[in-house]
Amino acid sequence: MMMDTPRLLGALAALATFGADLAISSYPITAHAQTQGMQRRGERRDTRQTSRDVKHQCNANGGNSRSECRQTKREVKQTGRHN
Repeated sequence: MMMDTPRLLGALAALATFGADLAISSYPITAHAQTQGMQRRGERRDTRQTSRDVKHQCNANGGNSRSECRQTKREVKQTGRHN
């Protein structure tokens, strides 16, 4: 009987370990709110980068003033906010 106790304790420990993993993994992961937030953040980043590119192109052309280029950048960002 004394030899079976360590085996029994080992089996119970293994069962508890695997049972806890199974119980934790069986709960559904709810990340819908984060996913939508991450998508919106990505869209904002894309809009900012697009507006930067537009401003740099405007400045590179040389025919426009800095204020006109800034206004163009603002318009691009505002359009991105409404989409």
